[in-house]
Amino acid sequence: MTNKIFASLDEAKEFLYSKFGKDESFDVCIKEVHVKDLPVLCVYISGLVDGMTLTVQLTPLYFDSEEKQSAHPVKNDDIYFDNMFNFYGKAEPKDKEEFLLGVLSGQVGFVTQQGYAYLTEIRSYPGRQPDEPDNEKVIRGSRDGFAENIMLNTALIRRRIRSPELRFELYKITTNGRTDVAIAYIKDIVNDKHLKWLKQRLEEINHDGLTMADKTLEEWIFKQRFHPVPFVRYSERPDIVAAHLLEGHIAIIVDTSPSVILLPITIFHLMQHAEEYRQSPFVGSTVRFLRYTAILLSLTFMPIWYLLATHEQYLPEALDFIGSKEESNIPLLLQIIIADLGLEYLRIAAIHTPTPLSTAMGLVAGVIIGQIAIDVGLFSPEVVLYAAVVAIFTFSIPTFELSVSIKYFRFIVLGLTALFGPSGFFIGFFFIFSYFCALRPMQIPYMWPLIPFFPKAFLRVFIRFPMADDALRPYIVGAKQRKRV
Repeated sequence: MTNKIFASLDEAKEFLYSKFGKDESFDVCIKEVHVKDLPVLCVYISGLVDGMTLTVQLTPLYFDSEEKQSAHPVKNDDIYFDNMFNFYGKAEPKDKEEFLLGVLSGQVGFVTQQGYAYLTEIRSYPGRQPDEPDNEKVIRGSRDGFAENIMLNTALIRRRIRSPELRFELYKITTNGRTDVAIAYIKDIVNDKHLKWLKQRLEEINHDGLTMADKTLEEWIFKQRFHPVPFVRYSERPDIVAAHLLEGHIAIIVDTSPSVILLPITIFHLMQHAEEYRQSPFVGSTVRFLRYTAILLSLTFMPIWYLLATHEQYLPEALDFIGSKEESNIPLLLQIIIADLGLEYLRIAAIHTPTPLSTAMGLVAGVIIGQIAIDVGLFSPEVVLYAAVVAIFTFSIPTFELSVSIKYFRFIVLGLTALFGPSGFFIGFFFIFSYFCALRPMQIPYMWPLIPFFPKAFLRVFIRFPMADDALRPYIVGAKQRKRV
């Protein structure tokens, strides 16, 4: 038997005491019990196991009669334990490190008198129930969402894709954290090159822990450095993840995180929302068009207004109302910057403010401070108005990481417009567009299907076609079967 990793039960006890200390951690339970006639050492982390299940399993196993025990000595520990403890989630570790890692992961470890070791699956991780995520709400549709439990998250996906080809490959990442990371994909659809590349990246990770879970993992996988745009899509909805898996994408599930990483993706994946597919194709297409318009205006609206307000020769007569009509001691550009930074500070404060106080804080900042700033001449009314309009456009972006990136790109375009006028605006816009076109995470064009241009795929990006249409899987995922059947 390959699971004889200790010379005796006493050696196992000394090994565990050397690792955990004796009575140094209150949540580490190391005690001797009996499986019928067989004395065994039981070890587990109390906060990571299902106490009720463990009690039910162990209660009938205790043996109180020492005389009867000695009358029936056990000769073969491994065979006896297999027969008497026929638990469904039983595994046999191959070495001491695997045994120790199993216990630290929430499994219950048993060591027999002769040194045979076993791990049983009685895990019960603490965490939330699968509630609907706040940032991906829909009017109609499922209300379940991922939680911080990797076992629960895989079950939510498996519930939606009942295919034997669905795979969840488990990895232990980092040296101290040993975080559970699962790669999810459909074997007969996924691109093998993408899968091989991802596995190689995971093996190259050399760090002590994933403290920020999925975000830390993203930076290690893509070596993102200081790129402001996201290279993956995060989702807390099982239906979105299942839909991407059926398209040929790969999902990465990190234990302790309610967000699942989806890759490979393009910028247009970051602009989609589940609500589009919960409405009719016509309504969904309209909502998608409005969202794309909001994203474009979020980037260009304020620089265009500043350009027209400061260069009246380019202002058409029909738009002569544009521009600050009131004098202010603060330059217009500085007013815009202060207003944008004020909204950013308001967002940061809302994150740090308890929920019962956040509404009151918003009223104070948005109504009282804004109105007083206008009355004292700090801001012109138009600046406050258009800053609020741009904020609404920004909030319309479904992916938070993309909305933050566009906000900083807007500062670049605004600054170049202030320095060089119309030429600066077009230079800034061209610079940002070129930057997006140059990005190729996982060797996938970030602007596909616009650059390079795929007419049919680009049409599907802007129009939500009926689900009954015979659509192909996206070209960029490199699926083995492009036709969906």
